[in-house]
Amino acid sequence: MPLRTQGLHYGWAIVAALAVTETISWGIIYYSFPVFLQAMERDLGATRVAITGALSVGLGVSALAAVPVGWWLDRFGPRALMTAGSCLAAVLLIAWSRVESLGVLYLVWGAMGLAMAATLYEPAFAAVVQWFASHRDRALLTVTLAAGLASTIFMPVAAWLLGRQGWRAATVTLAVTLALTTIPIHALVLRRPRAGRAPDRGPAGPATGGHSLHAAMRTVVFWILAGVFAVGTFTTTSISVHLLPYLTQHGYSAQFAAVAVGWMGAMQLLGRIFYLPVASRLGPVGVTASVCLTQGAAMVLLAIAVQLGGLAPAIVLLGAANGMATLARATTVAETFGRRHYGSIGGAIAVAANGARALGPVGASLLFAWLGGYERVFWAFAGALGLSGFAVLAAEPRSRRGDRA
Repeated sequence: MPLRTQGLHYGWAIVAALAVTETISWGIIYYSFPVFLQAMERDLGATRVAITGALSVGLGVSALAAVPVGWWLDRFGPRALMTAGSCLAAVLLIAWSRVESLGVLYLVWGAMGLAMAATLYEPAFAAVVQWFASHRDRALLTVTLAAGLASTIFMPVAAWLLGRQGWRAATVTLAVTLALTTIPIHALVLRRPRAGRAPDRGPAGPATGGHSLHAAMRTVVFWILAGVFAVGTFTTTSISVHLLPYLTQHGYSAQFAAVAVGWMGAMQLLGRIFYLPVASRLGPVGVTASVCLTQGAAMVLLAIAVQLGGLAPAIVLLGAANGMATLARATTVAETFGRRHYGSIGGAIAVAANGARALGPVGASLLFAWLGGYERVFWAFAGALGLSGFAVLAAEPRSRRGDRA
């Protein structure tokens, strides 16, 4: 009994540590890029497609790194990986502040992909899943509730620093902030539970078993979930990068646009608060379908936001749906395929999702040029998300019967 109590207590220490470091890491590494986008265009004399391509390269590297990262997490745990990732991110942020050409920008952000793979949600979720069996949903909810504030906090902060320091000095300030917070927390707090135990339940029971990666890849639901999460991630990434220029194009100030996008992060908290009751009623696969359909409806609202005369409905609905999507991805993989090989299976699914995240910034730029406006891009997103939602609903009965592909 003492070991069980101690394990449960330290599991929540892991959750608290990751709640802090994920908020800071997402806010600085990821959400500062769109804030500095227009300043980089002017400073480097490059097009938006060219600049966003650097972020896409980094996200592509992160996608490719997902499988080896998952393998490492299943075998060695998160401490060394996430500490090294934070160190690398801090160094690369300083290097980013000194780039003078597109080639160097691409090199820096290609390496940043490794830092993202080692510090963002995939390793954090794997660390939580290792410590929790019966209270996993609550633990994941706690981490994502905190990290959902990353854009709300750091996009306005980055915009404030941009206005006072310029984007280069602002990047150095953010690098120092990340180094002084995430590196010591990852190094001192993270650890693995003892082998053979589910720390919040005592000796390992059925919850520690589950599919191997090879077995999971033979199921229909694995491939459908990979595709659905890819579509959702592509959309979310595109909006986070392109909503600012869309709003400024329609006469909103850059500061207002940054605050509006930041409030999408606050609305994520609303979605995550309601995730557990919704998931308990619909099941993890059912709630994933609902999230897709809700995101599609939000895209429709965003496409007609100018005609509506307000952004509030689109911001609220999109933020809430995006918040639920993050939890849906984590819990659906764990509930469907088990805890033992979560890192490897989650990493394999993350290849599709993170690959879509890599394509999002430049892909949306190309769609904008091809379709002739952001409104048409948003309508295209709405259609893809609607189809994804119905695909999940069609797959749910099969997944429950355990049908094989």
